Amino acid sequence: MVRLLAIAFIWIGCTFAWVILGSTLVSRTNDVSGGLDSQVHALFGPPGRQAPPAASYAVKEIVKETVTTNQNGAVPIQQTVEREKVTEHPLQLDGTDIDVEFDLQHRKKGLLWFPTYGVSFDAHYSFKNPSKEAQKAVLKFPLSRGSTEREGEGRTSQVSLDDFHLTDAEGHPVEYRIAGGVAEWDCQFEPQAQKRFNVSYRTRGTSNWHYLLTEGNGEVKNFELRMKTSFTNVDFPAGTMSPTEHSASNGRWQGQWKYASLISGSPVGIEMPQLLNPGPLASKVTFFAPLSLLFFFFVVSILAVVQKREMHPMHYLLLGCAFFAFHLLFAYLVDQVALVPCFVIASAVSLFLVVSYARLFVGWRFALREMGIAQLIYLVLFSHTFFWEGFTGLAVTIGAIVTLFIVMQITGRVNWSEVFRKSGPTSVALPALAPTPAE
Repeated sequence: MVRLLAIAFIWIGCTFAWVILGSTLVSRTNDVSGGLDSQVHALFGPPGRQAPPAASYAVKEIVKETVTTNQNGAVPIQQTVEREKVTEHPLQLDGTDIDVEFDLQHRKKGLLWFPTYGVSFDAHYSFKNPSKEAQKAVLKFPLSRGSTEREGEGRTSQVSLDDFHLTDAEGHPVEYRIAGGVAEWDCQFEPQAQKRFNVSYRTRGTSNWHYLLTEGNGEVKNFELRMKTSFTNVDFPAGTMSPTEHSASNGRWQGQWKYASLISGSPVGIEMPQLLNPGPLASKVTFFAPLSLLFFFFVVSILAVVQKREMHPMHYLLLGCAFFAFHLLFAYLVDQVALVPCFVIASAVSLFLVVSYARLFVGWRFALREMGIAQLIYLVLFSHTFFWEGFTGLAVTIGAIVTLFIVMQITGRVNWSEVFRKSGPTSVALPALAPTPAE
């Protein structure tokens, strides 16, 4: 029982060390994530948002108002005065035809990967004058703005637009002015006339992109947006509309949103595929390491009993340190080396430490076959399950059940009364301390 308590104390000590290491990883990731977001957004642009253009014309009219004046306590005097009133009337956005293409590139900063992209935007907009009179309209195209909303804090930041062009239906450049974050220009509309404009630009962004069909809940007519990407694992942000048609081939994806008439406040959007982030992954692997070591201690101790191999609590202590070496090396190598090579290096180092040490007191065969395979399963494969998002819990559960089955089959014929009787009060199912010759 004393030896069992010693091994339990060793496991608790290793657990405490892993908690400290995991907390350090979480702190490293959280401390730099906000600053890295700002750096990446400054370099490659924030998440993109593009709103549709708007147009309106002003109608001036003379209105009469009754004004009451009261001077020096005299009898109030009512007068009728005339003033000029200006009313803004919107022009109808009668058609939208957009082509947008994304080129994805993941960029690593510290312990995080950021999905950055370049986007080419090319849109044709049609406006119609509903009035029976000629009108001089003012058209405004919102310049693409980046959303940097984080946990309830909403704000926007300007992005850079490269190769911005504004042309009319014949392809002639249209003179515009930049004011208040919009490109603004004037246009004369004949009665019931329709005019078409083309807007195109290139820009960059991070994480996701949205196109707002309308401001608020409104009606959209003759809308078509065609999207192409340089990747196939496409996802759509919550609250956005899915495409009406889509397909994927040759490592590229294309989709189409097409509506003749739609009343909706939901935007069109796309979420860039995210790589596994080294920081969060390393912290998860570290926090679950005590469970991995518990499985390893359990299986190795059972196999040692069955094969009559001697293992002292000090052996368990150094084996636990070899396990900890995996997570320590992985935690501080992952921000210098790619994720998979880093995992392979840490695994190889830990396996070498365990096998090369264990062969000194249990022999090469037991060290390589029983202990090496157990470490490969309960350290390497156990940690690798965290690469499979959404399946980690199931994989660990299946592994635990299979382990239980194998141990039950191996020990089913063991006379535990005999084993514990021979072990004495200071050992746990182990023979008396004696050196085991190397095999």
